[in-house]
Amino acid sequence: MMQICRVFLGIVFLVAGINGYFVIFGLEPFIPTSPKAMDLFQFDYLLVAEKTLEIVCGILLLLNRFVPLSLALLSPIIVNILLLHLFLDRSLLFLATLLTFAYVYLLFYYRENFKRIFERKPSS
Repeated sequence: MMQICRVFLGIVFLVAGINGYFVIFGLEPFIPTSPKAMDLFQFDYLLVAEKTLEIVCGILLLLNRFVPLSLALLSPIIVNILLLHLFLDRSLLFLATLLTFAYVYLLFYYRENFKRIFERKPSS
């Protein structure tokens, strides 16, 4: 199950990141994008930063390298995707829900890697 979730997230973010670069360069994306999502990106550098991060994390997830780091970097993106499709554009809500479930499963699977983040008084 862990492998399926990791590969699923890796493929989705790699494809979404590459698709975003089609939009950045003014080309027709090969997967339709949400107009409401694109309206949120008023500055091109935000889209470039997000899509670059999606590509890098997607590749790392597919290669099974730095998975906890990739999960940490993708967390605000996944929350944003879920909230966007929950409140603004329900067209891809099913995919956003699948992404969230796969992400939460991987967080649970790698929970030992994240325990130190929540230490009240970290040791030096």
